[in-house]
Amino acid sequence: MKFENTEVFNFEGAFRGLRNPKNSWSRSDSYQSDFTNDGKNGFVIGENDIKLAQTLIKAGNEHRKFMRQIFVSVDITAPLYWWKEFDTYKVGTVANSTSTMHKLATTPITLDCFETDDYDRNLSLTDNPDDDGLDNISTFEEDIIYVLENLRQKYLETKDKRYWKELIRWLPESWLQKRTITMNYENVRNMYFQRKYHKLTEWSESFIKWVESLPYTEELIMYDGMFI
Repeated sequence: MKFENTEVFNFEGAFRGLRNPKNSWSRSDSYQSDFTNDGKNGFVIGENDIKLAQTLIKAGNEHRKFMRQIFVSVDITAPLYWWKEFDTYKVGTVANSTSTMHKLATTPITLDCFETDDYDRNLSLTDNPDDDGLDNISTFEEDIIYVLENLRQKYLETKDKRYWKELIRWLPESWLQKRTITMNYENVRNMYFQRKYHKLTEWSESFIKWVESLPYTEELIMYDGMFI
């Protein structure tokens, strides 16, 4: 699973807007810097603005509307079984994916096409772990790749859509798909707390690690109601 080309933008607009309800712009102490500020896009959030932002975060999502105005764009390459869960987050997220329907048959199908970060290819499928390795996960791995690759080649050779249909039909959930995602800090915050201890390591390790790399994540996304 990979996270690439992460961009975070509109801190300035979001923090200007959070002071609109009380016309307190004169108390803002954030500013745009010429320096990248440890990956924080050159925008430095001052102590006054952090305190107000955290007060609004603690008050609830109806008050922390500024979080919806901090935008994130990222390319995520993840298995289909992870994307099914991500797709529950429809509000405020936009995705543009690579096309399985159009491009699946264009490149060879190998083990690299699948999610294998914590893959144990020697996991036994029998009660006898010394059974010459004939009944472990790697047997299935080799068989499914052989079948899929031969279906792909037969489709390219014959242009018979029946082969293409079977290729689509038997594609495993571990197939990797890239999507360019746009969302906001409120979306990311919800995912962070809801999925932090998920049994899928794609959530609890990969996604959480990416979230924790975002600018001002400790002060905004990870903030749990206690002033820091």
